[in-house]
Amino acid sequence: MEEDRDFEHSPLSGSFSRDSETVDVEIYCYAGTQEPWQLVVIDLSSGGCTAWKEALATDQEAYAAFTAMVEANGMATFTGVVPLVQH
Repeated sequence: MEEDRDFEHSPLSGSFSRDSETVDVEIYCYAGTQEPWQLVVIDLSSGGCTAWKEALATDQEAYAAFTAMVEANGMATFTGVVPLVQH
């Protein structure tokens, strides 16, 4: 049986809001190791989550991957809510 391992959470983890939508960004790795960082984004309204398949070298790289996805596709990537277009 594998023993429980402690996680180190990045200070870049936390709530992120845009377009009236809020998600929880979780960036973590196994404490005391040189293992890569993991990135998970949790939609606070539905409880759904998006986890990156690839691990990232640093917590800054993980946060940059998250913000790049938001800039490219908006919060709907994580929430499934498409903002209304006003003309």
